[in-house]
Amino acid sequence: MPRAKKNESDRKIFVLDTSVILYAHNSIMNFAEHDVVIPITVLEELDQFKKGNDSKNFEAREFIRLLDKLSKDKMIHKWTPLNGKSKGNFKVMMHADALGQTEHVNANKVFGEEKNDHKILNSALDLKHSEEGRKVILVSKDINLRLKAKSLDIQAEDYETGKIKNISELENTGKDVLEGVDPEVINRLYDSHEVEAKAVLGTRKRKSNTYYILKSDKNSVLAYYNGEANTIQRVDKKLAYNIKPRNAEQTFALHAITNPNIKLVSVQGVAGTGKTLLALAGALEQRREYKQIFLARPIVPLSNKDIGYLPGDIKSKLNPYMEPLWDNLKFIQNQFKEGDKEYQKITELVNQEKLVIQPLAYIRGRSLSNIFFIVDEAQNLTPHEIKTIISRAGENTKIVFTGDVHQIDTPYLDSQSNGLSYLIDRVKDHPLYAHIKLEKGERSELANLANELL
Repeated sequence: MPRAKKNESDRKIFVLDTSVILYAHNSIMNFAEHDVVIPITVLEELDQFKKGNDSKNFEAREFIRLLDKLSKDKMIHKWTPLNGKSKGNFKVMMHADALGQTEHVNANKVFGEEKNDHKILNSALDLKHSEEGRKVILVSKDINLRLKAKSLDIQAEDYETGKIKNISELENTGKDVLEGVDPEVINRLYDSHEVEAKAVLGTRKRKSNTYYILKSDKNSVLAYYNGEANTIQRVDKKLAYNIKPRNAEQTFALHAITNPNIKLVSVQGVAGTGKTLLALAGALEQRREYKQIFLARPIVPLSNKDIGYLPGDIKSKLNPYMEPLWDNLKFIQNQFKEGDKEYQKITELVNQEKLVIQPLAYIRGRSLSNIFFIVDEAQNLTPHEIKTIISRAGENTKIVFTGDVHQIDTPYLDSQSNGLSYLIDRVKDHPLYAHIKLEKGERSELANLANELL
């Protein structure tokens, strides 16, 4: 039976901020049977975002097209039905003060400044008066705007769609420690590289590409579960372009990065745990298997200024953001002497554009075949951006995302709504995917001190 439509007084009115639209252009469709209001200020702000190649530009354009499709020949300053079953209505709301209707609290006067955020707050305040008896809720990804709304007695919420619900999944390390393993099983792993999964896991639930530290009374071994073969296989500590893993987690991460059967990898960890270094070393080790190595990281503008404010051409503008990637590449190169062929090979790869630092803005619409793609600082991406990147993968492409879900640099994301968390939650247990959390800092004792005590 179709769900009965709620009475008008039971239907809430959600007022959407620009940050919600830039996070997900179809957000207007995700409020069930409740009504949605778009302040005219939001459309004004979206007009500034509609040009460009970034995800926010795409979201702005798509929302404008969606609104145009929904409105057709209707006047959208009045309630207009949203298409779809069990959907409410929407409208674009004019400024209350422009219509001469401001008879209540004015956010511009309260906060002593006229700005777009305050116009959006005034829209919510006006609705509370004009739609008396109905619950009005401001929805924003901007924490400060939500706090301002609450100070004006406006109920405010984050946009929850796309947020992961199971926070404990963020602590998923991708590994397990099994004590009391039969010593004979460990000996067999050393002798023949693999054993049947039942000999180790028994009746335990089996998750593809889970890594294990297996311990008996006398010995231990690193291993992982190969779901396709249904076996436990030994994981050896190997060099990758002269970079050697320093602990079990790094060994597991490098194994996943260099395993041709695992096409998607996420490596999570705080600064100094070796995420980017291992990904880059693993890519260089496999350079013959791929046409190109792409390195990318999200551009989070400094001091809220767009990249266009920086001097120079696009390469000059990008260099400050991409410097950490070059630092890791130089570190690997400096493992060798300048005369060594390995040292010269890295210079050659860069000069021949076999190893490319690629802005993420130029990925949309491309098909990436025979590419080893490393995306650094992936916690600063939205779930939609993560999906866009993965959906570009063609034949023989591998993607490695690295980042720290607790170190967000963009204002409208948090540990539950960023793209890396979304990936870890949604793709877990898939046979093409592996996730490893690096927990021990290996940069230096001084860096470890900062992470642990400061």
